[in-house]
Amino acid sequence: MLLIFRAIIVVIYCILVCILGCVYCLFSPRNPKHVATFGHLFGRLAPVLGLKVEKRLPEGYENFGNAIYIGNHQNNYDMVTAANIVVPPTVTVGKKSLLWVPFFGLLYWLTGNLLIDRNNRSKAHGTIAEVVNAFQKRKISFWMFPEGTRSRGRGLLPFKTGAFHAAIAAGVPIIPVCVSNTSNKINLNRINNGLVIVEMLQPIDTSRYGKDQVRELATHCREVMKAKIAELDLEVAEREAAKKKK
Repeated sequence: MLLIFRAIIVVIYCILVCILGCVYCLFSPRNPKHVATFGHLFGRLAPVLGLKVEKRLPEGYENFGNAIYIGNHQNNYDMVTAANIVVPPTVTVGKKSLLWVPFFGLLYWLTGNLLIDRNNRSKAHGTIAEVVNAFQKRKISFWMFPEGTRSRGRGLLPFKTGAFHAAIAAGVPIIPVCVSNTSNKINLNRINNGLVIVEMLQPIDTSRYGKDQVRELATHCREVMKAKIAELDLEVAEREAAKKKK
């Protein structure tokens, strides 16, 4: 019963946000500031799902400037957890098929996100050039999921190199965003689904990496994120265990 109740609320809320959001975005279509606005609105669904999302931002994050944010991609709940920490003006890079998702697809495009065809390697290289060009022309940041797909409980998957090619070519830092584990954590028939921590780390300087060191940069970023995610998972487990004892 609780699952059905939650599903109804989530569906109605998402449809309303998408429809009203599309109307709102028509006044300034493709404005990158919209992504954070609507990301935070979707993040408001966390309590409906029985989640407490704790957001952690590093000191001075407002002044980081142009960057490529990379996050771990676990499942569809990322839309509720990671979305809370998006800083404007940041747009995401997503697969082209998102455009065909009813209601959401149009909002995704109107808010200024970049759509790519992952099945076409030549277009994927063109996307990197497009990202670099956007950095050179305007104040904007990009959010990418370097795993390329949802991990679905398999841990942090190997990183693809597109985000790192773009960061080195544009001369911008990489900013990791780590989300504690949500795989098998959320039961929509359970009232309380516990704590999720979303933490943005300090920027990783890419200036000392050349074009031939892209894989080295990707490996370093993955190691940093893997260690932080393990740290967050341990903290969540300890805090939830302490809460149960009370």
